[in-house]
Amino acid sequence: MRLIGIDPGLRVTGFGVIEKHGPRLDYVASGCIRSDARHNLPERIATLFTGMRDIIATYAPETAAVEKVFVNVNPQSTLLLGQARGAAIAALTAAGLPVAEYTALQIKQAVVGHGKAAKEQVQHMVTCLLSLSGAPAADAADALACAICHAHAGLGAIGLGEQSQTGYRTRAGRLLVPGRRQ
Repeated sequence: MRLIGIDPGLRVTGFGVIEKHGPRLDYVASGCIRSDARHNLPERIATLFTGMRDIIATYAPETAAVEKVFVNVNPQSTLLLGQARGAAIAALTAAGLPVAEYTALQIKQAVVGHGKAAKEQVQHMVTCLLSLSGAPAADAADALACAICHAHAGLGAIGLGEQSQTGYRTRAGRLLVPGRRQ
């Protein structure tokens, strides 16, 4: 199963592609799509959409995971981030991919073991889990962490809500595993 994880951002959107072979996760590719701040918003959104479409065509993922937007102190920043996230989701769904969404807390919990992990800890764990020779850039590492979280969630937990078809559910932003006391 080939998965793509997305860390959305208007300036830089990270992507990470991995393959899941039973319990093993293999690195395929990662990187960033950058939009030029000198361009107007519609051109920047188009850059993200086109870049995402090209990545999907190149790596042919079967499922996708996107980090959820958190509400920021600056509402303008939150709105711009939401638009970038929308461009990524539009490209993924236009390609026919199922899209799961995870909070930063869920992603960090799945990769590092606790939701308050620093970016450096996420980079280190992604490097270890995927047996990389060096740490990927921060945005690419966050996207790979999102893909790893999706792989650990059982792949059937598309759009984790109160209860998904796999029995996984969330409480206070934490991923709960069926049959385990939380």
